[in-house]
Amino acid sequence: MKARVAIIGGGYGGLAAAWELTRRGVTPVVLESDDAVGGLAGSFMVNGERLERFYHHWFTSDTHVAELARELGTEDRIVYRATRTGLYFANTVFRLSAPMDVLRFTPLSPLARIRLGVLALRARRVADWRALENVTAEEWLVQLGGREVFRVVWQPLLEGKFGPYARHVSAVWFWNKLKLRGGSRSKGGGERLAYYRGGFAALAERLADGIRAAGGEVRTNQAVRELIVNGGRVVGVRTESESIEADAVLATPALPIVADLVAPHASPDYVASLGRIPYLANLCIVLELDRSLSDTYWLNVNDPGFPFVGVIEHTNFEPVSTYAGRHIVYLSKYLPADAPLYEMSNDELLAYCIPHLQRMFPRFEPSWVQRHHVWRARYAQPVVVPRYSALIPSRETPLPGLHLCTMAQVYPEDRGTNYAIREGRRAGVAIAHALAAGHRPEAPTRANAPSLPISMTTARDAASEVDAAR
Repeated sequence: MKARVAIIGGGYGGLAAAWELTRRGVTPVVLESDDAVGGLAGSFMVNGERLERFYHHWFTSDTHVAELARELGTEDRIVYRATRTGLYFANTVFRLSAPMDVLRFTPLSPLARIRLGVLALRARRVADWRALENVTAEEWLVQLGGREVFRVVWQPLLEGKFGPYARHVSAVWFWNKLKLRGGSRSKGGGERLAYYRGGFAALAERLADGIRAAGGEVRTNQAVRELIVNGGRVVGVRTESESIEADAVLATPALPIVADLVAPHASPDYVASLGRIPYLANLCIVLELDRSLSDTYWLNVNDPGFPFVGVIEHTNFEPVSTYAGRHIVYLSKYLPADAPLYEMSNDELLAYCIPHLQRMFPRFEPSWVQRHHVWRARYAQPVVVPRYSALIPSRETPLPGLHLCTMAQVYPEDRGTNYAIREGRRAGVAIAHALAAGHRPEAPTRANAPSLPISMTTARDAASEVDAAR
């Protein structure tokens, strides 16, 4: 009889693991609580076309997702396009798509503009991210580019993205962002990004179909409520409607959700270790407009008075004809889940946004908005702090039979579709090998049970400082 693996979560990590398992003679059962697969890459309909709830693109360096599309026979649906990026500062939009744009960035002194351009080159020369593990992004960026560049360019972006955690963000996180951007630039310095025709959810559904065709199962509207543990080993899961037996279980949700699942069965120390990494939520407002706001795809906002870190005009990347004439704009904000903005109703949020958009785009009128949608993700961004590698739980857990593959374990890269695929495939391969070898790891004894490393205090202290400031 084939080995069977229950996978909690039908995002790209869970689906990629299931795909690998089917290729190795193991039957996966993917259980997704939503009504469709894709996770944070899930979609909704706009004029008959699927659109991501949360903005998505790939970099040209995202090889794992491109390889998966090739295996599924859908590589021809990947399109690469040049994009225009900009920065909103002091009531002005500045173009920052090419090296010459940096030299024209007048909010900086001439010397600081040169230092900004050199900073990106110096950052990409970092060969070993471990050299940055003990350094904050602020410390590193000031060292590379000076205080003026940090104050004008980087500090507003850090504070807009991470809010109360901005001063605690690791240099490794920021280095990876600069490296990705640099790797997606053409020979002329312009940026090229990739998109999947039909939306990212279409690729996720194609992957789910491939899993089913290979003998696996992918079930939606199936929220896992608890683990089934027998003799100290995880032997299955329970949903609201049934119990599912399995030779192994792979959990892909955010670590706090995993902590709730393992709490009845694992040691308090291990459960606590799953809560050491703080997460930010994401609030994404999607506007359907009857005309364009600007010609910029990605507009970073360096204005502390504007409530969103970015204005992403998707139809300056994917043609407006795809959505039957609707211009699509995303307003994105990372924030604590208890922030008042996160708890506003959809209509309250639209009313809140209107005056800010009018200030940024003086021509904008509320009548341009044909429809609006609001999407919330409670666990959208792990906060990557110095010495983050010491906080990441192992793929193997103290509960034999239970494995982890979550966005918080993607490091030194940041979470994203490409790396969810990479880590999911790695997890699938490892589980298949363990099952083929008949590996049944024993639960850790008290002597070798996981303990809290000293370096974990970094995240704990950061969270305490944030809580005290509220």
